[in-house]
Amino acid sequence: MAVREILKMGDERLLRIAQPVREFGTRELDELVADMFDTMAAANGAGLAAPQIGVDLQLVIFGFERNQRYPDAPPVPQTVLINPVITPLSEAMEEGWEGCLSVPGLRGVVPRFARIRYEGLDAQGRRIEREAEGFHARVVQHECDHLIGRLYPTRMTDLRKLGFTSVLFPELDPQAGDD
Repeated sequence: MAVREILKMGDERLLRIAQPVREFGTRELDELVADMFDTMAAANGAGLAAPQIGVDLQLVIFGFERNQRYPDAPPVPQTVLINPVITPLSEAMEEGWEGCLSVPGLRGVVPRFARIRYEGLDAQGRRIEREAEGFHARVVQHECDHLIGRLYPTRMTDLRKLGFTSVLFPELDPQAGDD
């Protein structure tokens, strides 16, 4: 399909509330999902939300077997998640480093719920319901934040823990992208 341009922090389109997807199993939706996977792969991302490519829909994708940007992260199932709802399974929070393709070159420590349930639909309109913890839960929460116009720096509680990836993680491949 096609690799799309990823919007960067400062673009007002990243601040909007995305609209629900209402039609499933369409050629247009399938093409959008394929473009998102191509775009995510080209940028070595762990996930991507439709608003990041300028599409104002409640659609996120995520998943990988291994990700060079997060070499210690366990695999996350490849998922298309539409019109998602996230429910924390406890009040426990975990801090972890995050990057974002829309905030290139930076990483920050972000608190997230440690365990969640996420629900939604796939591209054919079939129901998805899963529980996740650790990095998997972090990725889902990060991507779904894009659907409500939030970027990870707005979730940070200590901006002293925000810095350039090349300084904080010099061992990472500089060509690996940042999401």
